Amino acid sequence: MSPHFPGVILSGGKSSRMGEPKALLPFGPGRLVDHVAARLAPQVTRLHLNSNDPAIALPGIPSFGDRFAEFPGPLAGIHASLRYIAATGDAPTHGAIVPVDAPFFPIDLVARLEAVLDGPDDIALTMSCGRMHPVMGLWPLSVAEPLESWLENPPTLKVRAFLDGLKVRTVDFPAIATILGELDPFFNVNTRDDLEKAREILDAFKSP
Repeated sequence: MSPHFPGVILSGGKSSRMGEPKALLPFGPGRLVDHVAARLAPQVTRLHLNSNDPAIALPGIPSFGDRFAEFPGPLAGIHASLRYIAATGDAPTHGAIVPVDAPFFPIDLVARLEAVLDGPDDIALTMSCGRMHPVMGLWPLSVAEPLESWLENPPTLKVRAFLDGLKVRTVDFPAIATILGELDPFFNVNTRDDLEKAREILDAFKSP
């Protein structure tokens, strides 16, 4: 299936639990951001990077920072992403957004999310293991304006709270079988222990 939407990797957070930028952590032959970029690029028409740190960059990939100061969380990255890709003019209705700390998202992620869209204002998000992942999904450009108003005076910075009342559709992705056991496809790398587990999982995928 040919890609229909541009993609953005969210890498604008403070990585406070990790103590250093997650995007730059060694992962496989490169960095975590390189791994995620290689996984997302075939699924999208064009790749972009949301980063507030000049050290976090991808060769040949446009990058942009948040439009709100003080790192107000993933909602700020989503907002900046929607504004940026709308300005490029290469997105019909949606942008595919993934966080840099989820290295095992499915290689058919965007296609499966697109399949549940029923209109230009729908938000298509991922689910696995009984819970929703409110950042990773197809976000409509039409959400940028209400999201901006929300961030100007946020009652909360929780993504789920912002989603209340919006047209949200979800796709439930099954666990992935590995030689180390079942893996949540949206496993997050938040701590050093998570990083070591992710590296073990990556090595397991390469095993015969």
